[in-house]
Amino acid sequence: MDRGTAQATRKTGAGVWLRRYHGSAAAPVRLVCLPFAGGSASYYFGLSALLSPGVEVLSVQYPGRQDRHREPCLDSVAALADGVTDQLPRDGKPFALFGHSLGAIVAFEVTRRLRHRPSPGLPTHLFVSGGLARPYRPDDGSAVFGDADLLAHLRAMGGTDERFFGSPELQELILPALRADYRAVGSYEAPGPERLDCPITALIGDADERTTPEEAATWQERTTADFALRVLPGGHFYLNECQDEVAAIVTTALATATGA
Repeated sequence: MDRGTAQATRKTGAGVWLRRYHGSAAAPVRLVCLPFAGGSASYYFGLSALLSPGVEVLSVQYPGRQDRHREPCLDSVAALADGVTDQLPRDGKPFALFGHSLGAIVAFEVTRRLRHRPSPGLPTHLFVSGGLARPYRPDDGSAVFGDADLLAHLRAMGGTDERFFGSPELQELILPALRADYRAVGSYEAPGPERLDCPITALIGDADERTTPEEAATWQERTTADFALRVLPGGHFYLNECQDEVAAIVTTALATATGA
């Protein structure tokens, strides 16, 4: 799942949903990162390191994982989006959202909610990475996700350390959150033709197992502002190997959005 656990986790003062891993609070712009299904805040530790100190990176920690493992998991995109929206800092600093896979859907829903709130306002940019054009659902349409089904799907998707599949202890910790996240994706119903007023960049691996570049390009239908599609080498978890490229794309887009 996550490629490493940060050595020092510092909460931001905005509650238990957000983590700041590097001392970049004085940066002129903020990037809020939302994890994939089964993922945790620490997945973005490497990206945070690359963007610091010019960008303050806050990584979202969903309930039911890592230091929030005792909390009940949330199994709907709406509940996840509500939690993130409620805890975004309201200090006037320009910010953007970056979501991978499930996180892309949650980031989109957070942006929809922010249109109706005077603070903190709309993000300057929305980055949707590995967006699920075909949400995962069991073939029989049931809402039950057995362990074997989940493990087989994870292995097919790639990006998960093989040691996880041989560790019942790790599986016991992670599978409940993963199951809840898959239920959230599987039950999500996208809104009708609705466009946001902020630029969107869609990022995808050229060998993504769930979404093609052509499907990722349909994110353009969700904005009245600028749109860009960036195709990078790799599968669904292309970000594991392309952090430098992603950091460069984010830095350029944020500089354009903020006029820096």
